[in-house]
Amino acid sequence: MLLRQVYLTLAIAALSEAVPAPIKHVLHEKRDKAALDWVKGNRVESDAVLPVRIGLSQNNLDRGYDYLMEVAHPDSEKYGKYWTAEEVHDAFAPSAEAVDAVRDWLHAAGIDPSRIVHSDNKGWLAFDAYAHEAEGLFKTKFFEHNHMSSESTKIGCDEYHLPQHLRDHVDYVTPGVKLTPVLKKHKKAKRASQLGKVKANAVVASEVHDVLISEKAKGLSPDLQLCGYNMTPTCIKALYKLPDATKANKHNSLGLYEQGDYFAKSDLDLFYKEYAPWVPQGTYPIPALIDGANFSVPAGSALNTGESDIDIDLATALIYPQAITLYQVDDQLYEPEEVATTNLFNTFLDALDGSYCTYSAYGETGDDPKIDPVYPDHRPGGYKGKLQCGIYKPTNVISASYGQAEADLPPNYTKRQCNEFMKLGLQGHSILFASGDYGVASFAGDGGPNGCLGPDHKIFSPQYPSNCPYVTSVGGTMIYPDQTVKDPESVMHVNLGGTASNFSTAGGFSNYFPQPEYQKRAVEKYFKKAKLDYPYYSEFEVNFNTTKGLYNRIGRAYPDVAANGAQFRAYTDGFDYHYYGSSLASPLFASVLNLINEERLAIGKGPVGFVNPVLYENPHVLHDIKNGTNAGCGTYGFAAIEGWDPASGLGTPDYPKMKKLFLDLP
Repeated sequence: MLLRQVYLTLAIAALSEAVPAPIKHVLHEKRDKAALDWVKGNRVESDAVLPVRIGLSQNNLDRGYDYLMEVAHPDSEKYGKYWTAEEVHDAFAPSAEAVDAVRDWLHAAGIDPSRIVHSDNKGWLAFDAYAHEAEGLFKTKFFEHNHMSSESTKIGCDEYHLPQHLRDHVDYVTPGVKLTPVLKKHKKAKRASQLGKVKANAVVASEVHDVLISEKAKGLSPDLQLCGYNMTPTCIKALYKLPDATKANKHNSLGLYEQGDYFAKSDLDLFYKEYAPWVPQGTYPIPALIDGANFSVPAGSALNTGESDIDIDLATALIYPQAITLYQVDDQLYEPEEVATTNLFNTFLDALDGSYCTYSAYGETGDDPKIDPVYPDHRPGGYKGKLQCGIYKPTNVISASYGQAEADLPPNYTKRQCNEFMKLGLQGHSILFASGDYGVASFAGDGGPNGCLGPDHKIFSPQYPSNCPYVTSVGGTMIYPDQTVKDPESVMHVNLGGTASNFSTAGGFSNYFPQPEYQKRAVEKYFKKAKLDYPYYSEFEVNFNTTKGLYNRIGRAYPDVAANGAQFRAYTDGFDYHYYGSSLASPLFASVLNLINEERLAIGKGPVGFVNPVLYENPHVLHDIKNGTNAGCGTYGFAAIEGWDPASGLGTPDYPKMKKLFLDLP
C-alpha cells in the first residue's frame, strides 16, 4: 500500500512537470474613450484574416540621453565620436531576449514559426491570423468600426491582454485599441484640435518709407545705416561678426525643411540681385523631395506665401558658395488643403531613417494615420508611390521654421519623434527649430480664443518641437529703428495688426518633457533672479481645468538661443516686403553652425553635432539679451534678464568666440 502511494505520487509529479502551468495574462492596453469619428459595429467574423503586428519595445531608450551626452558634452572623453547609423540602429533595436520570448509564446500558442515575419529593423513581429486565433492570443474581442462620413472600415478592440512575462517586451499590438489604418484617408470637417499646425511664421508688414538716419548711424558705412529699419544679409554679418563665406565642403550642405509652402525662383533671383549680389543668379537649392512634393512654384502661386523664400534667401546669403539642400515634404493635397492632419516631421524623418517608418516606441508604431499623411494617396493629383523610407542622408545641420502647440499632439507621438532627433544627434547632426511667434501662447483660436490653455484661457501654451530636449530651439530678437548693429538687441516683440498684434518670440516650459540636466543650472539661476510672481505647477499630468498655475516649472525650458528675426527684407511674388519671426532666426543660427562646420572639416574634425550642452557650459560665446518680454495669455510673459531666460535663451551668436570654442574642441 505504501509502495503504491509512492508510485502514485511520482506519477502525479511527472504529470505536473509535463503539463505547462497556465500563463497569466494581464491588461496591456485599454481604450479610454471612443475613437473619434468612428462608430463601433459588428464583431469580426471568426474566420476573418487579420494582419497582426506586435510592436516590440525599443531597447535602451532610457539611456538615450546618456549616450548623447557622451558625444555632445564638452567634458566627455568621447566628445565628437559620433555613432554610425548602424550603431544607433543596433543600440535601440529590441533585445534578442524580447524577440525570442514573444516568438516562443506564439509558437506555444499554435502560431507556427514559418508564419511569423521579423521586420528588417527588428522592431516588430508580423503574421496573419484568423480572428478567433487573435482573440484567443490577446484575450479580447475584435469589432468593425465604421467611419461616420465615409465607407471606410477599421478593426479594433476595446482592450487586450498579454502574458505577464511579456508586458515589458511588447510596446503595443495591432489591431488593438489603435484601429488598423485604412488605405485611403478621407477629408474631414475642420475642427479646432486639427488647426494647431502653424509655422513659426514670418509675418509680412508694409514697407517703411521716409526713414531718418540717426546721428550714431551716420558714422557707419551706408549699407549699415538703416539696419534698424531694413535688416539685410550685410547687416546680419555685421551684427554677429560673420565672415564672408569662402569654403564649400561637398559634405556640408545646409538642410532646410519646408512643408506646404514652395519657393519661387524669380523671388530668389530678385533677392540676390538687391540684397546679396555675391550670390549668382540662378542659385537654387539641391532638391530632396519627399512623398510627391514639388520643388518650386511660379511667383503669384497660392502655394508661395514667403516662408520658403525667406529661409532660402537668408541661409544662401550667409553660407554661399556652400549649397542648400531643400527637404520639401508631402504632396499638395495634404499641404495646405488636407485638413484632416496636423502632421509635422514624421514623413521627413521617415525619408531620413528607413527604420523610423516602422519602429515602435511609446505605443506608436510608424506614422499615425490619424495625424500623418497616408501614401499612396489615391485622390486625384495625389502621390501614388509608397511612403518613402530612408531615401536621403541627413545634412550636418538642418533648420525647420515650423512648429505647433504641444497640446495639439498626443504626448507619445511627440516622444517617439523626439527620440528620433536624439538619434540624429548621436550621429553628429544639429537639428534646429524656430521657437514660435506668439509669446507664451499659441496662435489665436488654438486651445482658446487667445491661444492659451485652461477654461479661463490663462495657462501658457508651450510649443513643439522646441519642447524636445534633443533639438536646439531658436528665439527671435530685434534692434529698434533708432538703433544700429553696434547696439544690444532686444526680444522680438512687434504689433503687426490683426491676429499678429502681439507678435512676440515664443518661450516657456514643456508640459510633456522634463528639464534635461544640461540646462538645469541655467534655469535655476533664472528663477532665482527673475523672481516671478506667476503661480506655477510642477507636474506632467496636470489637470488644466483645476490647476491654478500658469506654467510647468519643471518642464523642458526653451528657447536655447536666439537670433535676429525682424525687419528682414525679401521678395515674395515679385514684391519687396519686411518679414518678422523666429522663422528667420532658426536658419540664421543654423547658418552660423554651418560656417563653423566648414572650419572644423577643413582641419580634419567632425561637425559640431548637438550643440546645446556645449553652449550651456559656455554662455560667454553668445551675446546675452537683457531687454524685452514675450507677452501672452494676458501677461507680460517672461522677461529677458542676465543669463538664460525663456524669452531669448542664452543669447545671440558671437561668431568669433563660437568659432574658437568649437575649433578648440576635439
